[in-house]
Amino acid sequence: MYRTNTCGELRIEDKGRQVTLAGWVQKSRKLGGMTFIDLRDRYGITQLVVEADAPAELVEAATSLGREFVIQAEGEVVERQSKNAKMPTGDIEIKVASIRVLNKSVTPPFTIEDESDGGDDLRMKYRYLDLRRRPLRDALMLRHRVAHEVRNYLDAQGFMEIETPYLIKSTPEGARDFVVPSRMNPGQFYALPQSPQTFKQLLMVAGYDRYFQIVRCFRDEDLRADRQPEFTQIDCEMSFVEQEDVLGTFEGMMRTLFRNVLGVEIPDPLPRMCWYDAMDNYGSDKPDIRFGMTIHDLTEVAKGKGFGVLDGAAYIGSIAVPGAAEYTRKQVDELTEWVKRPQVGAKGLIYIRCNADGSFKSSIDKFYGPEDLAKIAAAAEAKPGDLILVMSGDAKRKVQTMLGVLRLEMGGRLGLRDPKVFAPLWIVDFPLLEWDDETQRFYAMHHPFTAPKPEHEGWFYSDKKEDLERVCANAYDFVLNGTELGGGSIRIHNADMQKRMFEVLGIGPEEAEYKFGFIINAFKFGAPPHGGLAFGFDRVCALFGGSDSIRDYIAFPKNNQGRDMMIDSPSSIDDSQLDELQIRLDVKEQA
Repeated sequence: MYRTNTCGELRIEDKGRQVTLAGWVQKSRKLGGMTFIDLRDRYGITQLVVEADAPAELVEAATSLGREFVIQAEGEVVERQSKNAKMPTGDIEIKVASIRVLNKSVTPPFTIEDESDGGDDLRMKYRYLDLRRRPLRDALMLRHRVAHEVRNYLDAQGFMEIETPYLIKSTPEGARDFVVPSRMNPGQFYALPQSPQTFKQLLMVAGYDRYFQIVRCFRDEDLRADRQPEFTQIDCEMSFVEQEDVLGTFEGMMRTLFRNVLGVEIPDPLPRMCWYDAMDNYGSDKPDIRFGMTIHDLTEVAKGKGFGVLDGAAYIGSIAVPGAAEYTRKQVDELTEWVKRPQVGAKGLIYIRCNADGSFKSSIDKFYGPEDLAKIAAAAEAKPGDLILVMSGDAKRKVQTMLGVLRLEMGGRLGLRDPKVFAPLWIVDFPLLEWDDETQRFYAMHHPFTAPKPEHEGWFYSDKKEDLERVCANAYDFVLNGTELGGGSIRIHNADMQKRMFEVLGIGPEEAEYKFGFIINAFKFGAPPHGGLAFGFDRVCALFGGSDSIRDYIAFPKNNQGRDMMIDSPSSIDDSQLDELQIRLDVKEQA
């Protein structure tokens, strides 16, 4: 055998044992006549020592080892003279009797250390080397533990894990599909699933009343830290349930994950917040409630003083930044430039300092006296020492969204967004529909299979735009620390209601039949009431690991351009393959 033990399991209790280890040389160093070697595998690191009086061939073998050589070492477990409390194996070392080189290695392009000297692109190119580093090993181990706990919990709740197809029909609504040409059906294409939504609903029609799948999904969209073109969902569906049943089941799942993976207890029950309250108070439908600094409406109290910017605004909002009244003019100017960035989109920023002595200093002193500023401070719930930041505009939700982005930035600057603190909640009562002025039509806030709340069905069947805008969806999102981790809804299970939804969305009967005829027809055969949700598995793992980026929690991710630097994909294909698929390319050169 190549090893009797791993490089992470030996302890002082194993002193005196004869063992065989195998792994990679992390580093080696000489101290006097002795050679020390850190041997690594995915379980940890164990120090090997070759003593000065060891046979010459053993000393020569030890000193000839390079970084990342794969070796086998036999020897005795002994107590270390200089112990390392930072290592689980730090109380022992292996007094080596023999070394065997299993494979040599060229010098790696970056150091295989916790803090590597390799840049992102270089480490992505050599991902198999990057995965040897402890931070990535720990990230993938956490991912494994989360998946294990999810399967155990859902199995105990009576869920069946059922696979759904990867080659499906393209129904371009929302994000773009990845399409796959069919050789056997020239000129026709499959699509890779953005989610298994329709298939899990069909499983409910089929009578499999509790389904789940840890499933790969695909979206051809612009990327950022928490997005990848291929990602993983914890996808679930249940029959004969109402919203409370779904929330209770998956609140239990998340409570189990927090307890068993992190050793953290979360509130029972979790808080819930209406979508409208989330937008009004936090400027986001995924609010970070680890800190306050909520948005306050100043529209009434701030108008009528002759300041055109505010007098002409449809909405005026503010946040009060605790303890920031001492910000210098330079710091405030920097904030003003920050909110003008395209990512925020503000035209400017008004500030009011609430000084500790009760006085005020602001950028609008010319129009607002001390009493006026005091009224604004009261409306903003500001305290002495706070800095009030004000934005205004023609669209309430747009201003609130900008304030929400500013709120998160200030929370980060003030250290109020501790990744070790967890504040989960449910967001409920979303609008069912969104009106788009440009296209003059409604779009589904979630997806076209989401049911309206039962008490809003009268509005749902109304022909009036204002009634349809009032309809709330029977939907819910699970939010953690300002990130949406999952979302779902009670589904439409009635064919007539599904047809009405398509009608409201401007999808005609022929188009609906072409895109969704299979599910409409299925509903005619006794579809049960059903609902479910999907959690972003990669996001859950990243947040549990204290990271904003999902990339380190995926073994082989893509970069920000959607490229795999390691295997150099996407790539062109041979002309013979194109001919076989009967595809002709007309690629325009990019400037």
